[in-house]
Amino acid sequence: MKNEFKEEFKNAFVVEFPLRGEWNSPNTPGKKIPSHGTAQFGQKYAFDFWKVDWKKSNTKFYEGSQFKYCFRGVPLNKCYSWGKEVHAPCDGKIVQVEDGYDERLNVHIISDLFAVLKNAITFNPEKTGVQPIAGNYIIMECWENTFAFFAHFQKGSITVALGEEIKKGQVLGKVGHSGNSTAPHLHFHIMDNMDFFKAKGIPCVFEKYELFKEGHWQEIRNCIPSDKDIIRFNGE
Repeated sequence: MKNEFKEEFKNAFVVEFPLRGEWNSPNTPGKKIPSHGTAQFGQKYAFDFWKVDWKKSNTKFYEGSQFKYCFRGVPLNKCYSWGKEVHAPCDGKIVQVEDGYDERLNVHIISDLFAVLKNAITFNPEKTGVQPIAGNYIIMECWENTFAFFAHFQKGSITVALGEEIKKGQVLGKVGHSGNSTAPHLHFHIMDNMDFFKAKGIPCVFEKYELFKEGHWQEIRNCIPSDKDIIRFNGE
């Protein structure tokens, strides 16, 4: 973590990493704050997580050739992240859940960027809600005035219900490509209000994970990854 960020994370909430296996975070407060270029909707300290073929590239998130991705598109089931389970990072209670929002059937650089541009121009949450941006999503109350937000679930994959009490590590659903997504991934952040229009982001760190560095895996505690890091967590 860069030195200038350390003070903001000094008293950050500690949560369990919400995924299993090996992941990369292309957008992370370990790179910059706000991590997504805006503090709107409580996402000042938000993370995006995806799986990549990291032994070849930190950006190739699909099976197949770049030619196919650019010109024909790649089916979702050929994307490394799609369908992977998302886990609760702490005990909590489901206070909002939305499912049933369609995913695009494949990833295609032109159509996905067009969808992002269209959302940037036409997004009106008062008329459409936040699903055009968030896709299928969950908000979980973790502690008083502390809420975890998870976005872009696979359609029909969410396994929890409104009002349900959740245990740390419990499966919430599966990584998808719904909403404002250019690749199947999990968007995750902590905020101080379940109302997106009032929420402010809250920094969090992950209790433990492993970082691949200098040819081997090293255990890391109470930290966050940079955009270049390959990390893994197996739930133990």
